[in-house]
Amino acid sequence: MSTRVPSPETLSRLADAAGPGGALFAERDDVERYLVEWRGLFCGAAPLVLRPASTQAVADIVGIAHDTRTALVPQGGNTGLVGAQTPDASGAQVIISMERMSAVRGMDVLNNTMSVDAGATLASVQAAAAENNRLFPLSLASEGSCQIGGTISTNAGGTAVLRYGSMRDLVLGLEAVLPDGRVWDGMSGLRKDNTGYDLTRLLAGAEGTLGIITGAVLKLFPAPKATETAFIGVRDPQAALELLARLQDTSGGLVSTFELIARQGFELVLRHFDGASDPLAAPCQWYVLAEITAGTDGWLRGVFESALADAAGAGLVLDAVMADSEARRQALWALRENMSEAQKLEGASIKHDVSVPVSKVPVFLAQATEAVIRAMPGVRPMPFGHMGDGNIHFNLSCPYDVNPQSFLDQWQAMNDVVHGVVASLGGSISAEHGIGVLKREELTHYKSEVALDAMRAIKASLDPLGIMNPGKLI
Repeated sequence: MSTRVPSPETLSRLADAAGPGGALFAERDDVERYLVEWRGLFCGAAPLVLRPASTQAVADIVGIAHDTRTALVPQGGNTGLVGAQTPDASGAQVIISMERMSAVRGMDVLNNTMSVDAGATLASVQAAAAENNRLFPLSLASEGSCQIGGTISTNAGGTAVLRYGSMRDLVLGLEAVLPDGRVWDGMSGLRKDNTGYDLTRLLAGAEGTLGIITGAVLKLFPAPKATETAFIGVRDPQAALELLARLQDTSGGLVSTFELIARQGFELVLRHFDGASDPLAAPCQWYVLAEITAGTDGWLRGVFESALADAAGAGLVLDAVMADSEARRQALWALRENMSEAQKLEGASIKHDVSVPVSKVPVFLAQATEAVIRAMPGVRPMPFGHMGDGNIHFNLSCPYDVNPQSFLDQWQAMNDVVHGVVASLGGSISAEHGIGVLKREELTHYKSEVALDAMRAIKASLDPLGIMNPGKLI
């Protein structure tokens, strides 16, 4: 069923439900930052931005929206990359931001869990865990502004999935307001609960289409006592793959990060960021940022160095440098974390967030590179990403002699090329960013009709009025 343009009376009721200071009206308040996705690819309109400060306020808002058939667009830190957090251009959708619900509700160190509001930033959660000698391992470039509810709703990945899993794997329980305004309290913190459908994992990755997450119980880990980080020049992606296997074997599976970077993308970081420099003596065509962590110190560095030396002897590693201080570690990490921003500064870019089985990453890179250059001579592939879990951001920068808008007009054509290679290798067109608006139509080509029917049935059952983030995902 369709939603309705909210009447002034409905908007007034929604604003009252959000509580004091909880409503921003488009005609009199600065709401622009809620309406535009950070890259500027998606821009919408909304008559009202709601910022509730409690779960009950969220429930009251959703109850009114349900009664009046008002569409709601849940929004976290507005750092998503597929437009799931952006309203459409109709002006009929109301944004509900979780930014005022940012508290850490509780810490259970013996259970290795933390309970938080959905609006808590990832950085604040990491810091709270560290203060209690614990680790919350999700790590993203946007961790200073992205919110826990958003990372759950999009099932965010990041640089530590190899060791700890994606966001869905780091959530033990949720609190959420369902589309009819009822609150589901699943904040149990249990590691075993075999009592039917797993609603927590269903809501994780649903992009706000099945309800609004208001709280979460997160899984923590003992804080590592030893961390060793290396920036490594490798012969090619196949050598990187073999190096990963060697590091996993010699460390006993303690590799927490294994990031692959192509030289052409790395050069953008060197070009656009003051102070960035190549830590190796000579340029390499491919690099790896690898990190191994352990609970005890005194042995890890030796194991890492020995594995790198053996890999160099086998012709896999061309050069490497290991961080000898935290400052040096942060500098090496900056070379990887600034990749996305460097591509933005370079100009027009067509982005792909894809995954294939880890063993097929080298084949994918070779086939996709050949295919896009054949389709668009002069295009500049800038692949990088989480090789350890098979997730590559196969981004394309505009050819030097092509108008940027003309290049961006070929987004769908280049999607067809890259996603075709991904599908042929049994991969996914969205590894960690989600579907949102950007890939909604693409999904119908790469997801089976059986799977799509099941997803539509779930949506229709929980949200028969279609008020929850309409037009996103399915």
